[in-house]
Amino acid sequence: MADSDAATASDSQAFGGQSAQATSFSSAPQTEPGGAPKNIDFILDIPMSVTVYVGSTKMAIRDLLQLAQGSVIELDKLAGEPMDVMVNNKLVARGEVVVVNEKFGIRLTDVVSAAERVQQLR
Repeated sequence: MADSDAATASDSQAFGGQSAQATSFSSAPQTEPGGAPKNIDFILDIPMSVTVYVGSTKMAIRDLLQLAQGSVIELDKLAGEPMDVMVNNKLVARGEVVVVNEKFGIRLTDVVSAAERVQQLR
């Protein structure tokens, strides 16, 4: 007992007179029974920028200046090819264009897995 009291006293002096206490930290996030993280509620209202990538092309300034109403610009995507759905410039899904109440929309046909989304962050 005397040895442990001496060790505690020397530990106390090493930490400026305060005794050191062991603290354990869990590396795994706490989850609810359904598997969802407990503390995710505070980020659910954060706005995100969602963009649908239809296609792109390169053109010379001469060609750009010749564009007029009714001109057609050929894109690098094929007709019927799925559109890329990006959130903050990261691919999250692919889908097809649909019309909903006279507005364009995207029907998701393939959602990128969580593992692939995490890999994109690296």
